[in-house]
Amino acid sequence: MTEGPLDPITLAVLAGRMEQIADEMDATLFRAAFNPIIAEAHDASHGLYHAQTGDTLVQGKSGLPIFVGVMSFAVKAVIDKVAETGRAPQDGDIWIFNDAHIGGTHLNDMRLVRPYFRDGRLFCWLASVGHWHDLGGGAPGNYNPAAKDVFQEAFVLPPVMLARGGEVDQGIIDIILRNTRLPQSAEGDLNGQLGALDLGVKRMDELLDSYGADAVSGALRALSDRAETLMREELKGLPDGVWEAEDFLDNDGITDAPLKIRVRLEISGDRMSLDFAGSAPQCLGPVNIARPTAVATAYVAIKHIFPSLPANAGVMRPIDVKIPEGSILSAAFPAPVGGYTETILRMIDVIFAAAAGAAPDRVVANAYGTINALSIAGRRKDGSQWVMFSFYGGGHGGSSDSDGLNHGSAPISTATIPPMEILEAAYPVMFRQWALRPGSGGAGAHRGGLGAIYEIEVLEENGAEAFLFGERGKHAPKGVAGGGDAAMNVFSYEQDDGWHAPPMVSKMRGIGLKQGQAVRLETPGGGGYGAPADRSADAIARDVERGLLSADDAERLYGWTGGAA
Repeated sequence: MTEGPLDPITLAVLAGRMEQIADEMDATLFRAAFNPIIAEAHDASHGLYHAQTGDTLVQGKSGLPIFVGVMSFAVKAVIDKVAETGRAPQDGDIWIFNDAHIGGTHLNDMRLVRPYFRDGRLFCWLASVGHWHDLGGGAPGNYNPAAKDVFQEAFVLPPVMLARGGEVDQGIIDIILRNTRLPQSAEGDLNGQLGALDLGVKRMDELLDSYGADAVSGALRALSDRAETLMREELKGLPDGVWEAEDFLDNDGITDAPLKIRVRLEISGDRMSLDFAGSAPQCLGPVNIARPTAVATAYVAIKHIFPSLPANAGVMRPIDVKIPEGSILSAAFPAPVGGYTETILRMIDVIFAAAAGAAPDRVVANAYGTINALSIAGRRKDGSQWVMFSFYGGGHGGSSDSDGLNHGSAPISTATIPPMEILEAAYPVMFRQWALRPGSGGAGAHRGGLGAIYEIEVLEENGAEAFLFGERGKHAPKGVAGGGDAAMNVFSYEQDDGWHAPPMVSKMRGIGLKQGQAVRLETPGGGGYGAPADRSADAIARDVERGLLSADDAERLYGWTGGAA
């Protein structure tokens, strides 16, 4: 095809084809991965990235939204590393790393970055990221609530070349597999990611064979410009002004003191500023996040507020994200960052709370605000090690349109909670309970969604050890527009003398469990939206009838005494 402006139909076709490439890369890894966090929960992502800047061009729809922004930092890190080496990238090169301070998120997320060439010219980068089950460190599964640096969390791999011109360096693989408790799982996940990248190259070849490099390059530029234009139009439709919000993390796992997350949101014409000055300083424990993660989180929140916008870096051009140096949101290496999920969830909460002032109909009340990263690990009778790591659901916030979702996954992702049947089949555990948590949603005209109750018993006769990294045990998910707060997180574990709670409420490591003993999670609900007095008697009665709310709670929260309007 000749170079020139693309007609709208061709642009739409090319956009769909490129999204399909990323989606197919996602699906390839999900089918090939060995660990259920990728295979079942879909904690992974693939995309196409700008040849010079690393900016996100296209991302698969099945991957985690947090990776949309953060993977551009990972690709840029590889671009910078290539420049340092003085060796131009070649077809078949692959870089691999998990260093979170460079590429964002945490050390479980292994990133592979590969240049894609057309007619001898670097056309773009392809990248794959997936949450590996275990990479060494002080706690199986790597959510170590007592970590004081990254070395106590996991094996740290800076950007290194896994393949040169198509030749894989087995030595790099050997080093990685020697630093995990689950080498078979890690090798399977790695091969799945390599397969996804190979498929991406094949599909890009097919696309460019059909349309030509000039047309596809033009489409990528046009899509980025269109994303910027759409964002500016959305902002112009909102009132100018300044709105502020703050919330707290329970603690950092080391010192039992709250940690503030604060934002100042300003809209002026077709621009927005998000300033996180006033947030807590970098802390000793692992709830710090690196700056790339903080910027990516702002993008995720924006995408929730403006859901029609595409997954493209052009969306962020009119938005200024200010992250204070030395804060919990811009931690310097080697500060621990393993619990990044908890901090970015709180960032999203405060952005939503501030945005409610400008556009209350566009935001939802706080979701449950913690992934409750729980690892249970031990050895089987044959001496082999097992590590069950998973995250757990909770309630989403009410909105101007409806009640919140019951037992949903965290708003930082499209990941699904691994099914009970998969976990029980893979590990020596039994779920005594997996149920909704009645009354856990915040009251409101539209109530918050319900959290869940999980009770997990250890079946292995050698027993096990549990590690919890959670939040919202001291600071409840908040309602908006007059809605009430949700129930807080409650964790307990069984011992010979009965049930106990962690000293720091939401975090604990090294919980010894004998065969037949269990841990129990009662996850938060979502905050309510709108004044509880505005909820209809029919809706209240329906909740009581279905067991979602007790009659006593209905009377206490809503003044309901039975019957319907």
